[in-house]
Amino acid sequence: MTDRWRVGANLATLANALCGVGAIAYVLAGNKLWAMFLITAAIGFDGLDGLLSRRSASSGSSFGRTADSVADGITFGLAPAFLIAVHTSNAGLWTPWETLAVALAGAYFAAAIGRLVYFTWRGFQRPYFLGVPTPEAALALTVALLFHDTPAFQTVQPLAVLIGVAIISVMMVVPVPYPKIRRGSILRTPMAITAVAAAIALVLLQFHPATGSPLFLVALGASYSLLLGVAAYYLLGPFTVDRHPPSPTPEA
Repeated sequence: MTDRWRVGANLATLANALCGVGAIAYVLAGNKLWAMFLITAAIGFDGLDGLLSRRSASSGSSFGRTADSVADGITFGLAPAFLIAVHTSNAGLWTPWETLAVALAGAYFAAAIGRLVYFTWRGFQRPYFLGVPTPEAALALTVALLFHDTPAFQTVQPLAVLIGVAIISVMMVVPVPYPKIRRGSILRTPMAITAVAAAIALVLLQFHPATGSPLFLVALGASYSLLLGVAAYYLLGPFTVDRHPPSPTPEA
């Protein structure tokens, strides 16, 4: 008998990967906002994949973990690397930083793949993450781009973005514990609000609202909510981790 939960999890993994491919295409087409929206949407599919896997009657397989990590590598590793390296708008401001941007994009991708390989090999056995997980890293990059690249709420600042990229890359691989956002997690509600705020900001900005207009102000407010949510995860997350839970449940 077909396990419908496992089938649903596989479809969520596929949707995650397709969002990543679409995000790369939009970066190359010059629409970073839509690319960031697809990456944010993929975070929802990634979470749905884990939820459905845990409801499945069959235990998590190495194939399922590998497929999930490949999808995450595309969406939260390769697509963000394109966001860092490719600049079709504000090209003049980015030209002096082009080589460094490509180098840091490669470093970001390498860090993302490194932690995903570790997760697939043995990290899934832990009830928490070591280092910032790739979806939250992608959200942090989205914050940096919104404020200092596109639409540049605080002016275009390539150096500020690249410093942020370097910090995010390091945070993905440092052995600091970060929580998995599941039922009972103190950060579950704040992170759900953060995801909604990201979606609102990125959808409204597609309409290119004039500075000071109601749509612009709502998008700006949502972006600040996104900033606060990401900061809360990065700064408070390690303090919410129980390193010795009574009965750890491996992630599928």
